[in-house]
Amino acid sequence: MAFYIRPSTPDDIDAILGLIKDLATYEKEPDSAKATPELLQKNLFSSTPFAHALLAISGSPTDPRPGEPVGLALYFFNFSTWTGRPGLYLEDLYVQDAFRNQGIGKAFFAELAQIALEKDCARMDWSVLKWNAPSIAFYEKVLGATGMEEWQGMRLEGDGITSLAKFRKGT
Repeated sequence: MAFYIRPSTPDDIDAILGLIKDLATYEKEPDSAKATPELLQKNLFSSTPFAHALLAISGSPTDPRPGEPVGLALYFFNFSTWTGRPGLYLEDLYVQDAFRNQGIGKAFFAELAQIALEKDCARMDWSVLKWNAPSIAFYEKVLGATGMEEWQGMRLEGDGITSLAKFRKGT
């Protein structure tokens, strides 16, 4: 199957949202996807976006009829105090089931690597669910990525973030 990778635009918001919902279903958390078109507009396409998205599109960019989005890579930049340089964090990568094993994942990583190089990123990071053996095998065997077993992910959400205000010192 022919496909190409391109940056998303505001016109892609509905497709991005559909792929996010597909990913949430794949990850067995369909009710956890809370993104809305308004939130995607604000956070991906404002004058200071918090994240960026690439889309895999079926077909060729020269086709008279545009193809359909079949994959999503959503990323943002972080910063390493140890390297003193930015990093690229891949928040989500998803390819629809019918389009897997056709090189789309590799093409996404190639595009992300190009972006990381252009931005002088010291590294690329991402997380993968422990039960997702096919993805882990792809990352390790095909991409040569290394699992970071010594790190434990941590998270605060909603009320947990709000409750941190009690630790603020005079402002």
